[in-house]
Amino acid sequence: MKRRHLLPALTLLVGGVVGGGGARAAPVLRVGAALPDPPFEFMTAAGPAGFDIMLMQRIAALLGREWQLVPYTGADFNGIFAGLNNDTCDCIASGTTTTPARERIADFCAPYVVSGQSLVVDPRRHPTVHGIDDLKGLVIGVQQGNTSQPVADRLVAEHRAARVRVYAYDQIETALDDLVGGGCDVFMKLAPVTEWYVRSRPWLQVVQTGITRERLGICVRKGNVALRDAIGAAQAALEKDGTLPALIAQWLAPHAAGSR
Repeated sequence: MKRRHLLPALTLLVGGVVGGGGARAAPVLRVGAALPDPPFEFMTAAGPAGFDIMLMQRIAALLGREWQLVPYTGADFNGIFAGLNNDTCDCIASGTTTTPARERIADFCAPYVVSGQSLVVDPRRHPTVHGIDDLKGLVIGVQQGNTSQPVADRLVAEHRAARVRVYAYDQIETALDDLVGGGCDVFMKLAPVTEWYVRSRPWLQVVQTGITRERLGICVRKGNVALRDAIGAAQAALEKDGTLPALIAQWLAPHAAGSR
């Protein structure tokens, strides 16, 4: 199906029709996201911006729906999925890694990008740290509920690091400041995010990328097959016409790539 034919088809799939031949107005597409998480989503003076913001605005347009951001403000990223069941949001697009645990509570569309964890350090404090093999006796900073947390926990369990310091999800800037002050020794997060933050903190350095290989995608409430398939079809259309690859190149390169 060509893209120019997708709009009416997807709108009917999600919004349906009413009797008497009149089309029912499609509801607003409410998109849950945890901010700040640049370059995936963040706020500017002009409003929200970032990869997920731009992608979901384009998907909503293909579905014939208005787009609305629903910011998640909890300390634990995993709490964002509750919004699907309590009808706070229709879907989540927030640099979200697909994991078996998350697939048990939400339905994921096909991944839109592949990325991985990275490691940030202040080389003035730790000039010999170049990766996860150099963390003996050191403290790893992570955000609560982030997929970096089990990676860091495993390193501690294997006696390759001293301990993990867990920060609330919205305290990423505090964690990065602590790399200088000594609150933690290294910080672990997806590479596009760490690369974004060190641009304004030249005293910090991303010393390792590709620690994991993670598939990121949009998810909906468990069992909401119609919306999952509609978003998936719109995403596929944006992949085919070059919009999705262009957004990846604009916001996430070089530390993320399309999933195909």
